Amino acid sequence: MTPFAQPGVRRLIRLALDEDVGRGDVTTAGTVEEGSEGEAAIVAREPMVVAGVPIVAAIFEVAGITSVHVITKVEEGMAIGSDTVACELRGRAATLLTLERVILNFLQRMCGVATLTRRYVEAVEGTHAKIVDTRKTVPGWRLLDKYAVSAGGGVNHRFGLDDGVLVKDNHIVACGGIRPAIERVRRAAHHLLRVEVECETLDDVDEALGVGVEAILLDNMATNEVAAAVRRIAGRARIEASGGVTLATVREIAETGVDLISVGALTHSARAVDLSMELRG
Repeated sequence: MTPFAQPGVRRLIRLALDEDVGRGDVTTAGTVEEGSEGEAAIVAREPMVVAGVPIVAAIFEVAGITSVHVITKVEEGMAIGSDTVACELRGRAATLLTLERVILNFLQRMCGVATLTRRYVEAVEGTHAKIVDTRKTVPGWRLLDKYAVSAGGGVNHRFGLDDGVLVKDNHIVACGGIRPAIERVRRAAHHLLRVEVECETLDDVDEALGVGVEAILLDNMATNEVAAAVRRIAGRARIEASGGVTLATVREIAETGVDLISVGALTHSARAVDLSMELRG
């Protein structure tokens, strides 16, 4: 998935430019000689996983700037160390300075999401489990957040409510139980959509198995309950574990034999990494 040419991402870039640049960069206009050329480097100030470098060129394109040359030095998904140059920029010095913060804001968040995702992925290495994201993304950022998860080695869950059937606790309450909720959604949903249901207890798991769902989400269960549910399901449905997963607990959950572990923190709690732009004299 390469989202950088998608209309939604282009609109997001436009919003970021309007927000930051506004009517113009008065500081740069007052200090930098018009027409002077410059070179800059985007430099990592800490170890990180790379995600989003192609958006740098997209930012210049949306801004209507064709004179800046972007030279990429790293690959998406690559783990890099401190002081590594991610890309080099050549063009008008004033342009580079004016767009510096917009560029860094995008890159710092995307690399932050990829870096946190990689830590979770590495924590479950050697198990059957895959790390998946959620819809707990920054509004407007879903394509970029989920792209960054992929760059970090994670797997994307559904992109939106139209992308799959996931019957959750409130749907179950509204319908009066798991069975009526599943029966109703099967009558209404497209036949190619897989049906997943959220289960909070082993009794819920039994009821879900009784109606033949394709996937079961074990929500906020203790690890011993997750293990018991995995044994009870015995391959009859795909198993996802979710709810309060941390780096301290993810390995233990993975070792129960679940197929997927969904982690909201990948996108709602990722720390922006430290990147800087250095203008070269």
